Amino acid sequence: MTTNKAEVEVAVPDIVPERAVGDVPRERHCLRCETGFWSEGFGERVCRRCKATNAWRNAVPVSPGASRHR
Repeated sequence: MTTNKAEVEVAVPDIVPERAVGDVPRERHCLRCETGFWSEGFGERVCRRCKATNAWRNAVPVSPGASRHR
């Protein structure tokens, strides 16, 4: 049985996930430096300046006691 590619594309609807009520773009405070920055949603909680640091890129704890190791 052969299927037409156009039929397959029409049969699959575009899936667009809905955003949660609180997941809206707004100004938020950075969890690292506490400055205000424009965030695209609640998943973005660290500002671009902090993400650009070597400590962030290398996953170095902010202080010696901030490690998650137990």
